[in-house]
Amino acid sequence: MESANQDINLNSPNKGLLSDSMTDVPVDSAAAARTSAPEGLTLAEEEELRSELAKVEEEIGTLRQVLAAKERHCGELKRKLGLTPLDGLKQNLSKSWHDVQVSNAYVKTSEKLGEWNEKVTQSDFYKKTQETLSQAGQKTSAALSNVGSVISRKLGDMRNSATFKSFEDRVGTIKSRVVGSRENSTDGLHSPLGAGDKPPQDNAPF
Repeated sequence: MESANQDINLNSPNKGLLSDSMTDVPVDSAAAARTSAPEGLTLAEEEELRSELAKVEEEIGTLRQVLAAKERHCGELKRKLGLTPLDGLKQNLSKSWHDVQVSNAYVKTSEKLGEWNEKVTQSDFYKKTQETLSQAGQKTSAALSNVGSVISRKLGDMRNSATFKSFEDRVGTIKSRVVGSRENSTDGLHSPLGAGDKPPQDNAPF
């Protein structure tokens, strides 16, 4: 059975294709990865730049390792000091806000807003608007004061009118009648004996 399979593989029409294709692959991987030099660069300049790039990438890797070690050391120090991640977040936010405040963009924006505010407050339109609002407020206060005076005067006139006095007299009469009726009813509930009288003694013989 194995000899039959070997005969089939040997007689296969695809025989030799794999080996032929592998012979076309270049052995030098660096030469295969190398692209054509950009225009304006010589082969020596390209090699120099590639060497410098390799050095920079190596330095970046070293700096990353150093940074990771520093971060671990920083975490250990914070843990020993009892600092929580929330404290670190607050500190970072405070530092970020301080950096924003001292940044050139923030300073220029603040100066620009100050200039705009000064221009607006010094403009004729702003002054006229402020004067109009002030006059409107004064007129409103005066109107409210006048309304209060009118209401007070109307109430005084109404109290001095004959109709209000007649109504007030009627209320007083009704009140006196009610008070009098209450006093009479209270007197009726008292004992007919005087305060100094003694109760009659029973002189009947035993």
